[in-house]
Amino acid sequence: MSFFHGADLRQALNGISGILVTPFDANDAIAPAPLQPVVDRAIAAGVQVLVANGNTSEFYGLQAHEAEQAVRISADCVRGRVPLLAGIGRSVHEACALARVSRAAGADALMVHQPPDPFVSPRGVLAYVQRIAEAGEGLPLVLYLRNENIGLDAIEALCRVPEVVGVKWASPTPLVLAQAMRRTADRELAWVGGLAEVWAPPFYAVGARGFTSGLINVMPERSVAIYNALEDANHARAMQLIDEMLPFEELRAQENNGTNVTVVKTALQMMGNDCGATRAPSAWPLTDAQQQALHALLQGWQLTR
Repeated sequence: MSFFHGADLRQALNGISGILVTPFDANDAIAPAPLQPVVDRAIAAGVQVLVANGNTSEFYGLQAHEAEQAVRISADCVRGRVPLLAGIGRSVHEACALARVSRAAGADALMVHQPPDPFVSPRGVLAYVQRIAEAGEGLPLVLYLRNENIGLDAIEALCRVPEVVGVKWASPTPLVLAQAMRRTADRELAWVGGLAEVWAPPFYAVGARGFTSGLINVMPERSVAIYNALEDANHARAMQLIDEMLPFEELRAQENNGTNVTVVKTALQMMGNDCGATRAPSAWPLTDAQQQALHALLQGWQLTR
């Protein structure tokens, strides 16, 4: 069963949504044990929400049964200490099946990935989200919007699906975000910066709160410090903290963002919390130069020797 409802969930969504890695063993099968220390570090540091089956979780690299296994494992690790969001997506039938499994596993809300289908219609996306809402049987929904190409009318319609309580805005378009927020202000949704720490300040400037983070797998204390600075309206402090972690994000952005999860998982290996390799088409392993740069960064952060 879910543990967080209503105002408690809504308040948590204003915080950091930490996107958990999916650990694999040497045979490329999901390995539950390495996830526990990742979860425990994040919760101890003060991360408000954890997310299974997000992009840092390699959601699109998982088979349907593995995505179901991943949300169950995440729920077992979290144990109701913070809200757990379960990523939902791919074909409408897979999405609805995963919604039902996630609800049974104890997820507190469903994060609906924007469909990557090349033939997406605005009304089709609305039907897609409505079907998932039905499958979730009243479980709250958080929309994950990676672009606004469906248009503001469609985005407003999505936001008015009764089960929707929040939106993770993952497009570098804060002014469009501001328009979407104005059009749906009566719904009092949680609007979350979906492009991690680096983009949090401009999203905060237009009224969004909180942000998604893959860094929390490695150094959750830094993410929380950035969040606290933004909440305190200490822009200079937030930018200083972001500048210090920027090399990590720049490494993740290399090779057309193909090293995004690779850097996180390699950092975990270097820290002694091996969560395995990433799956193709992600880049694996890092090049020698990338590994050296990452190792030097982690040494500077005193996360490894």
